[in-house]
Amino acid sequence: MSAPVLFRVSDGLAHLTLNRPDRLNAIDAAMAGAWADATREIARRDDIGAVLIDAAGPAFCAGGDVHAMASSPRAAEVTALAQILNEGIVALVTSAVPVVAAAHGTTAGGGLGLLLCSDYAVVGADSVIGSRYAQVGLTPDLSVTAQLSRAVGERRALQLLLSDRMLTASEALEWGLVAEVVDGDGHEQIADAVRERAQAVAWSWLDGATAAYGHAKRLVRASPERSLAEQLADEARSIGTAVETADARARIARFARRAQANGGEQTDRRG
Repeated sequence: MSAPVLFRVSDGLAHLTLNRPDRLNAIDAAMAGAWADATREIARRDDIGAVLIDAAGPAFCAGGDVHAMASSPRAAEVTALAQILNEGIVALVTSAVPVVAAAHGTTAGGGLGLLLCSDYAVVGADSVIGSRYAQVGLTPDLSVTAQLSRAVGERRALQLLLSDRMLTASEALEWGLVAEVVDGDGHEQIADAVRERAQAVAWSWLDGATAAYGHAKRLVRASPERSLAEQLADEARSIGTAVETADARARIARFARRAQANGGEQTDRRG
Protein backbone atom coordinates (compact mmCIF):
# COMPACT_ATOMS: atom_id res chain seq x y z
CA MET A 1 0.00 0.00 0.00
CA SER A 2 1.52 3.31 -1.09
CA ALA A 3 1.89 6.25 1.29
CA PRO A 4 -0.95 8.82 1.14
CA VAL A 5 1.62 11.64 1.05
CA LEU A 6 5.02 11.28 -0.59
CA PHE A 7 7.74 13.43 0.93
CA ARG A 8 11.35 13.95 -0.05
CA VAL A 9 14.01 16.66 0.24
CA SER A 10 16.66 17.24 -2.41
CA ASP A 11 19.15 20.12 -2.63
CA GLY A 12 17.04 22.35 -0.39
CA LEU A 13 13.71 21.60 -2.08
CA ALA A 14 11.03 19.82 -0.03
CA HIS A 15 8.66 18.01 -2.38
CA LEU A 16 5.30 17.01 -0.93
CA THR A 17 2.95 14.96 -3.16
CA LEU A 18 -0.67 14.13 -2.29
CA ASN A 19 -0.93 10.48 -3.22
CA ARG A 20 -4.46 9.07 -3.24
CA PRO A 21 -5.07 9.36 -7.00
CA ASP A 22 -7.89 6.79 -7.06
CA ARG A 23 -9.84 9.05 -4.66
CA LEU A 24 -8.84 12.32 -6.39
CA ASN A 25 -6.56 12.87 -3.38
CA ALA A 26 -9.53 13.26 -1.06
CA ILE A 27 -8.32 13.66 2.51
CA ASP A 28 -8.80 10.84 5.01
CA ALA A 29 -7.23 10.20 8.41
CA ALA A 30 -4.12 8.53 6.96
CA MET A 31 -3.46 11.42 4.60
CA ALA A 32 -4.01 13.94 7.40
CA GLY A 33 -1.44 12.19 9.58
CA ALA A 34 1.09 11.95 6.77
CA TRP A 35 0.55 15.64 5.90
CA ALA A 36 1.16 16.61 9.52
CA ASP A 37 4.34 14.52 9.70
CA ALA A 38 5.75 16.02 6.51
CA THR A 39 4.97 19.61 7.42
CA ARG A 40 6.43 19.17 10.92
CA GLU A 41 9.66 17.97 9.35
CA ILE A 42 9.71 20.96 6.99
CA ALA A 43 9.23 23.30 9.95
CA ARG A 44 12.06 21.81 12.03
CA ARG A 45 14.71 21.49 9.31
CA ASP A 46 17.05 24.34 8.43
CA ASP A 47 18.24 22.89 5.11
CA ILE A 48 14.95 23.53 3.28
CA GLY A 49 14.70 26.71 1.23
CA ALA A 50 11.54 26.04 -0.78
CA VAL A 51 8.51 23.74 -0.76
CA LEU A 52 6.65 22.26 -3.73
CA ILE A 53 3.20 20.75 -3.21
CA ASP A 54 1.74 18.69 -6.04
CA ALA A 55 -0.51 15.67 -6.47
CA ALA A 56 -0.64 12.30 -8.19
CA GLY A 57 -3.39 11.38 -10.63
CA PRO A 58 -5.99 13.52 -12.41
CA ALA A 59 -6.76 16.05 -9.63
CA PHE A 60 -5.00 18.15 -7.02
CA CYS A 61 -7.41 17.53 -4.14
CA ALA A 62 -11.18 17.00 -4.10
CA GLY A 63 -11.45 17.91 -0.40
CA GLY A 64 -12.39 15.65 2.47
CA ASP A 65 -13.15 11.99 1.77
CA VAL A 66 -16.94 12.05 1.88
CA HIS A 67 -17.14 8.24 1.78
CA ALA A 68 -15.04 8.04 4.94
CA MET A 69 -17.25 10.67 6.59
CA ALA A 70 -20.39 8.78 5.61
CA SER A 71 -19.19 5.65 7.39
CA SER A 72 -18.26 7.50 10.57
CA PRO A 73 -19.72 11.04 10.68
CA ARG A 74 -18.79 11.84 14.28
CA ALA A 75 -18.20 15.45 15.23
CA ALA A 76 -15.18 14.75 17.41
CA GLU A 77 -13.45 12.73 14.69
CA VAL A 78 -14.01 15.32 11.96
CA THR A 79 -12.87 18.12 14.26
CA ALA A 80 -9.74 16.20 15.25
CA LEU A 81 -8.95 15.49 11.60
CA ALA A 82 -9.23 19.18 10.73
CA GLN A 83 -7.01 20.13 13.65
CA ILE A 84 -4.30 17.71 12.53
CA LEU A 85 -4.34 19.22 9.05
CA ASN A 86 -4.40 22.72 10.51
CA GLU A 87 -1.06 22.12 12.26
CA GLY A 88 0.57 21.63 8.87
CA ILE A 89 -1.19 24.61 7.35
CA VAL A 90 -0.01 26.90 10.14
CA ALA A 91 3.53 25.50 9.89
CA LEU A 92 3.76 26.25 6.17
CA VAL A 93 2.02 29.63 6.19
CA THR A 94 4.01 31.04 9.10
CA SER A 95 7.38 29.67 7.99
CA ALA A 96 10.14 31.67 6.34
CA VAL A 97 10.12 29.23 3.43
CA PRO A 98 8.21 30.05 0.21
CA VAL A 99 5.72 27.43 -1.00
CA VAL A 100 4.65 26.78 -4.59
CA ALA A 101 1.66 24.59 -5.50
CA ALA A 102 1.18 22.65 -8.72
CA ALA A 103 -2.61 22.26 -8.71
CA HIS A 104 -3.78 20.52 -11.85
CA GLY A 105 -7.31 19.23 -12.40
CA THR A 106 -9.90 19.73 -9.67
CA THR A 107 -9.32 21.59 -6.41
CA ALA A 108 -12.33 21.72 -4.10
CA GLY A 109 -13.35 21.83 -0.44
CA GLY A 110 -10.39 21.23 1.83
CA GLY A 111 -8.19 21.10 -1.26
CA LEU A 112 -8.81 24.83 -1.57
CA GLY A 113 -7.36 25.24 1.93
CA LEU A 114 -4.24 23.29 0.93
CA LEU A 115 -3.89 25.44 -2.19
CA LEU A 116 -4.10 28.58 -0.06
CA CYS A 117 -1.09 27.31 1.93
CA SER A 118 1.03 28.11 -1.08
CA ASP A 119 2.53 31.50 -1.77
CA TYR A 120 2.54 30.92 -5.52
CA ALA A 121 0.10 28.63 -7.32
CA VAL A 122 0.42 27.19 -10.82
CA VAL A 123 -2.64 25.51 -12.36
CA GLY A 124 -3.52 23.88 -15.66
CA ALA A 125 -5.71 25.45 -18.32
CA ASP A 126 -8.26 22.69 -17.67
CA SER A 127 -8.28 23.21 -13.87
CA VAL A 128 -11.38 24.07 -11.87
CA ILE A 129 -11.35 25.45 -8.33
CA GLY A 130 -14.20 25.88 -5.88
CA SER A 131 -15.60 25.46 -2.40
CA ARG A 132 -18.43 22.91 -2.68
CA TYR A 133 -18.68 22.52 1.10
CA ALA A 134 -22.36 23.41 1.18
CA GLN A 135 -23.06 20.76 -1.47
CA VAL A 136 -22.67 18.18 1.32
CA GLY A 137 -23.98 20.42 4.09
CA LEU A 138 -20.61 21.31 5.58
CA THR A 139 -18.89 24.56 6.48
CA PRO A 140 -15.44 25.62 5.24
CA ASP A 141 -12.34 24.46 7.08
CA LEU A 142 -8.55 24.14 6.64
CA SER A 143 -8.03 27.93 6.67
CA VAL A 144 -10.45 28.70 3.82
CA THR A 145 -12.39 31.35 5.76
CA ALA A 146 -9.12 32.80 7.08
CA GLN A 147 -7.18 32.93 3.82
CA LEU A 148 -9.59 33.04 0.87
CA SER A 149 -10.77 36.61 1.43
CA ARG A 150 -7.15 37.76 1.81
CA ALA A 151 -6.39 36.23 -1.56
CA VAL A 152 -9.40 37.39 -3.58
CA GLY A 153 -11.28 39.91 -1.40
CA GLU A 154 -14.27 39.40 0.86
CA ARG A 155 -17.01 39.78 -1.76
CA ARG A 156 -15.46 37.28 -4.14
CA ALA A 157 -14.75 34.88 -1.30
CA LEU A 158 -18.42 34.96 -0.38
CA GLN A 159 -19.43 34.40 -4.00
CA LEU A 160 -17.39 31.22 -4.01
CA LEU A 161 -18.43 29.99 -0.56
CA LEU A 162 -22.15 30.72 -0.94
CA SER A 163 -22.59 28.81 -4.19
CA ASP A 164 -21.53 25.64 -5.96
CA ARG A 165 -19.56 27.68 -8.48
CA MET A 166 -16.29 26.25 -9.76
CA LEU A 167 -13.84 28.80 -11.11
CA THR A 168 -12.13 28.07 -14.39
CA ALA A 169 -8.37 28.48 -14.52
CA SER A 170 -8.69 31.83 -16.29
CA GLU A 171 -11.19 33.06 -13.69
CA ALA A 172 -8.91 31.95 -10.84
CA LEU A 173 -6.06 33.88 -12.47
CA GLU A 174 -8.22 36.98 -12.92
CA TRP A 175 -9.32 36.80 -9.27
CA GLY A 176 -5.71 36.55 -8.08
CA LEU A 177 -6.24 33.11 -6.56
CA VAL A 178 -3.46 31.62 -8.71
CA ALA A 179 -0.31 33.07 -10.22
CA GLU A 180 0.00 31.21 -13.52
CA VAL A 181 -2.02 29.05 -15.89
CA VAL A 182 -0.17 26.45 -17.98
CA ASP A 183 -1.56 24.79 -21.11
CA GLY A 184 -0.74 21.61 -23.00
CA ASP A 185 -2.13 18.88 -25.25
CA GLY A 186 -4.45 16.76 -23.12
CA HIS A 187 -4.96 16.40 -19.38
CA GLU A 188 -1.85 14.36 -18.63
CA GLN A 189 0.41 16.70 -20.60
CA ILE A 190 -1.11 19.71 -18.84
CA ALA A 191 -0.53 18.08 -15.44
CA ASP A 192 3.11 17.40 -16.33
CA ALA A 193 3.55 20.98 -17.56
CA VAL A 194 2.05 22.36 -14.33
CA ARG A 195 4.48 20.32 -12.23
CA GLU A 196 7.44 21.36 -14.38
CA ARG A 197 6.56 25.04 -14.15
CA ALA A 198 6.02 24.87 -10.37
CA GLN A 199 9.35 23.14 -9.98
CA ALA A 200 11.02 25.87 -12.04
CA VAL A 201 9.53 28.49 -9.71
CA ALA A 202 10.86 26.61 -6.67
CA TRP A 203 14.35 26.33 -8.18
CA SER A 204 14.34 30.04 -9.02
CA TRP A 205 13.96 30.72 -5.27
CA LEU A 206 16.71 28.28 -4.42
CA ASP A 207 19.05 29.66 -7.10
CA GLY A 208 18.38 33.25 -5.97
CA ALA A 209 18.39 35.07 -2.63
CA THR A 210 16.72 32.15 -0.87
CA ALA A 211 16.66 33.57 2.65
CA ALA A 212 15.48 36.99 1.45
CA TYR A 213 12.60 35.42 -0.46
CA GLY A 214 11.66 33.37 2.58
CA HIS A 215 11.58 36.29 4.98
CA ALA A 216 9.69 38.47 2.49
CA LYS A 217 7.04 35.74 2.44
CA ARG A 218 7.04 35.54 6.24
CA LEU A 219 6.59 39.29 6.61
CA VAL A 220 3.67 39.46 4.16
CA ARG A 221 1.94 36.45 5.73
CA ALA A 222 2.31 37.87 9.26
CA SER A 223 1.07 41.36 8.40
CA PRO A 224 -2.72 40.87 8.83
CA GLU A 225 -2.27 39.80 12.46
CA ARG A 226 -0.24 42.86 13.48
CA SER A 227 -0.46 46.57 13.97
CA LEU A 228 1.39 48.77 11.51
CA ALA A 229 3.99 49.60 14.15
CA GLU A 230 4.64 45.92 14.88
CA GLN A 231 4.95 45.12 11.19
CA LEU A 232 7.38 47.96 10.52
CA ALA A 233 9.47 46.96 13.53
CA ASP A 234 9.78 43.42 12.18
CA GLU A 235 10.69 44.77 8.74
CA ALA A 236 13.45 46.87 10.30
CA ARG A 237 14.82 43.91 12.28
CA SER A 238 14.68 41.64 9.24
CA ILE A 239 16.53 43.96 6.88
CA GLY A 240 19.10 44.67 9.59
CA THR A 241 19.73 40.97 10.01
CA ALA A 242 19.80 40.35 6.26
CA VAL A 243 22.36 43.04 5.46
CA GLU A 244 25.00 41.22 7.51
CA THR A 245 24.58 37.85 5.77
CA ALA A 246 27.25 36.63 3.37
CA ASP A 247 24.69 36.35 0.57
CA ALA A 248 23.51 39.95 0.94
CA ARG A 249 27.06 41.29 1.22
CA ALA A 250 28.06 39.54 -2.00
CA ARG A 251 24.94 40.69 -3.86
CA ILE A 252 25.26 44.29 -2.67
CA ALA A 253 28.91 44.40 -3.72
CA ARG A 254 28.08 42.92 -7.13
CA PHE A 255 25.24 45.41 -7.61
CA ALA A 256 27.49 48.32 -6.61
CA ARG A 257 30.16 47.24 -9.11
CA ARG A 258 27.61 47.08 -11.92
CA ALA A 259 26.15 50.45 -10.96
CA GLN A 260 29.61 52.01 -10.98
CA ALA A 261 30.35 50.49 -14.38
CA ASN A 262 27.08 52.01 -15.65
CA GLY A 263 27.99 55.48 -14.49
CA GLY A 264 26.65 55.21 -10.96
CA GLU A 265 23.05 54.34 -11.88
CA GLN A 266 21.16 52.69 -9.03
CA THR A 267 18.85 50.67 -11.30
CA ASP A 268 20.05 47.32 -12.60
CA ARG A 269 18.22 46.99 -15.90
CA ARG A 270 19.08 43.34 -16.15
CA GLY A 271 17.02 42.56 -12.99
